[in-house]
Amino acid sequence: QVQLVESGGGFVQAGGSLRLSCAASGSLSSINLMAWYRQAPGKQRNVVATITRDGITNYIMSVKGRFTISTDNNKNTVYLQMNSLKPEDTGVYYCNFRDTYANQNYWGQGTQVTVSS
Repeated sequence: QVQLVESGGGFVQAGGSLRLSCAASGSLSSINLMAWYRQAPGKQRNVVATITRDGITNYIMSVKGRFTISTDNNKNTVYLQMNSLKPEDTGVYYCNFRDTYANQNYWGQGTQVTVSS
């Protein structure tokens, strides 16, 4: 089992920055993909950024150049640095740890990000 605890959300004006953190505990040795998802009000949850255990990152087009996903050296914590925030970035952000071979999926509780115009 893997437990995930997120922090760092909040309220910010457009153009501002926030840094989200997701601290993981439990059995992490089989985790090979980590990600941040976003669920906007009334919308489904969608991936925003991913990072593999080897450090390969991917972003959706709308956040490229503004958001950066990273991990600590132990791969126990994943971060999402969000700069130049826009109102459309508003939503609940969830971190996700995945063992793609065993199809095991773990979610954090979510953290609210609100960007005002």
